[in-house]
Amino acid sequence: MFEFLQFGSETDRINKIINEGAATRITDTRFIELEIKNFKNSKRRMDMITGERYYDGKHDILLRKRTIIGQNGELEEVKNIPNNRIVDNQYAKMVDQKNNYLLGQPIVFKTDNEAYGKLLKKIFNKRFQKLMKNIGEDAMNDAIAWIYPYYNEQGVFSFKRFKPYEIIPGWADAEHTILDYVIRLFEVTAYEGETEKVIERVEVYTEKGINRFILDGGHLVPDEEPFSTYFTTIDEDGDQVIEQGWNWSKIPLIPFKYNDKEIPLIKKVKTLQDGLNTILSNFQNNMEEDARNTILVLMNYDGTNLGEFRKNLAQFGAVKVKTVDGAAGDLKTLSVEVNADNYKSILEIFKKAIIENAKGYDAKDDRMSGNPNQMNIQSMYSDIDLDANGMETEFQASFEDLLWFVNMHLFNAGFGDFEQEEVEVIFNRDILINETEVIDNCSKSVGILSDETITSMHPWVDDPQKELERKEEQKQKEQDEYANAFPQPAVPGTDPAAKGGVIVEK
Repeated sequence: MFEFLQFGSETDRINKIINEGAATRITDTRFIELEIKNFKNSKRRMDMITGERYYDGKHDILLRKRTIIGQNGELEEVKNIPNNRIVDNQYAKMVDQKNNYLLGQPIVFKTDNEAYGKLLKKIFNKRFQKLMKNIGEDAMNDAIAWIYPYYNEQGVFSFKRFKPYEIIPGWADAEHTILDYVIRLFEVTAYEGETEKVIERVEVYTEKGINRFILDGGHLVPDEEPFSTYFTTIDEDGDQVIEQGWNWSKIPLIPFKYNDKEIPLIKKVKTLQDGLNTILSNFQNNMEEDARNTILVLMNYDGTNLGEFRKNLAQFGAVKVKTVDGAAGDLKTLSVEVNADNYKSILEIFKKAIIENAKGYDAKDDRMSGNPNQMNIQSMYSDIDLDANGMETEFQASFEDLLWFVNMHLFNAGFGDFEQEEVEVIFNRDILINETEVIDNCSKSVGILSDETITSMHPWVDDPQKELERKEEQKQKEQDEYANAFPQPAVPGTDPAAKGGVIVEK
């Protein structure tokens, strides 16, 4: 089940990843350096960072500059005109909407083994449910998320979230289901004296443990603790303390994918989000340009140049004109109107396109007006439901891998062997429903379906089993109250005060 390794073992060899027929062999360390270099400059990592950046509201529009065509026909930046940079973060709204739809309600782990179920409920607690919401966010922003099962400093079995843009997976198969190794690249802040310094650390995860390095100038340098196993046990033999390192027989990193092709959500909507931001910013610019909303036709201006004219117009709101050679001075305008309705129409098109491409739903949909029936609600949710089906399929496979580590922990901790137990992972989707219609259907199903099935479909019930137990307790309480209110008459030959004893008359 586990492979035992003494402390101080050699750095794990990754040569099996390198083609055996290569003319030139490279060292493991050099291989890792090249992997890191390629990953840093890869399009995949850039997409991950873009997804995270857009979710945080740091969109490309914030870097926009206003430009004009210069004297040489080339674009030149202009700083004396409005340059609004408005972000309407519909992308983050879609991520939150889809994440809460699938993971907003607690995930239920259902098993027929009652003892096993209680152990799972303790492990997959509220802290884990919160972790899963973060995992869902990572999966959509970065296409893939990572959970690391480990023992914390107190020896408690726990889960940690690794940021996707820190992870370089080495897949052993083309379907990306089996890990051969994992490289983690992350930054930490340290101090040299009073000077703050950012250090790039590298951890290489294999079946034999964790190798640690520091990346300095693109080259790996062994860390202070260059190698460790995944966890240790301490045994006391008299006065002697024996510390042993242990490894899982699998690499303890579980990927949770948004889809099987590992495509992040940002790639589907980035251009639409940029277009929405641009339209809003341009509309605000046009509204703020004041005198530039009109083309000024100037005749016989009493000034030296147009720069002075614009300053006087902005400062005093007046212009001096004069008569020259009998020609009267004048100032005429050619109006350039900003049609707000045009902008509004384009904005609606962009927002609807973002919702459709992100496979979300529009809460202001016309189908939701009045008292919508369940068919209208399901129609509105069709796109997000299909996308959630694909995401749930990927997460179900990941939970199988995660449960393997949970079962191994329970076995080694002495709770029992549950590896062969079936576990159903249930995602409770947070969908809007017509409660009146659903409750009416539940009432009409009495006598046709079992109480458990009807109770599980009722919109007010979160835990069907607990609700059935409450119902049974209520039934028993009502029976007891009825018996106390209407006591049965005493049977001749018995003493009601006696505890079940019978008195025989002489």
